[in-house]
Amino acid sequence: MTTIAKSKQSKALNVLLWIAQGLIALTLIWAAYAKLLQPIEETAKMLPWALDNPKLLTFTGIIDLLGGIGIILPAALKIQPKLSVYAAYGTIVLMIAASIFHVSRGESSLIGMNIFFFMLAVFVVWGRTKKALVLPKQ
Repeated sequence: MTTIAKSKQSKALNVLLWIAQGLIALTLIWAAYAKLLQPIEETAKMLPWALDNPKLLTFTGIIDLLGGIGIILPAALKIQPKLSVYAAYGTIVLMIAASIFHVSRGESSLIGMNIFFFMLAVFVVWGRTKKALVLPKQ
């Protein structure tokens, strides 16, 4: 493979990683909004467990917000970009925990999105640690 082909491939991978990071960030920030700022009755229409577990709702809302900010901001600003990788690892853990929670409540049909975002986060970890690192500002 020529240097030009490798460069194009690297640029394409970088774009795909930014898209994945953006999708994760938007989804987590939207979830944080729903969990932290909407009336709990509205949130309960989407998340049936919300009324039963308001403290868990608040906790996961905070985690979602931090993850959504963390997966984009450090890499975009090139200030401690490894924190974006850590946020991707956190997203992996969050999606595993959410899947276990849903299965324990008999809501196995709801884990499709968790699996999708788990896979996106794994892709981000792989890409940002092995193929398309974001280097800090010098």
